[in-house]
Amino acid sequence: MQAAMGTMDGIIDTVSAIHPLLPLIGLLKSQGKLVMLGAPDRPLELPVFPLIMGRKTVGGSLTGGLKETQEMIDFAAKHDVKPDIEVISMDYINTAMERLAKGDVRYRFVIDIGNTLAASKP
Repeated sequence: MQAAMGTMDGIIDTVSAIHPLLPLIGLLKSQGKLVMLGAPDRPLELPVFPLIMGRKTVGGSLTGGLKETQEMIDFAAKHDVKPDIEVISMDYINTAMERLAKGDVRYRFVIDIGNTLAASKP
């Protein structure tokens, strides 16, 4: 992350757990935007000084409408933005829940209910 400091125009933060915002704010360029989509169960600490000095903005959104969703999909396709996910099958659910409890999940789990995707785990 050190090499990426001050290089990003915007960050979409989908983390729903308590986590530090200062490292994310440090990644933003001057006038960069951090958009919060995750909803932790407790308030996050927001360091104000780096926001003021860097003219950076923190905002939030529950969800966008159809138009905004399509714009985001178009943007992702145009810029080859892909999610970091771990595809799992239905019979891996209990193991996935155990891994969640241990904090052993690097990406989001995507459950392939119809067995139509290549599962990362059995």
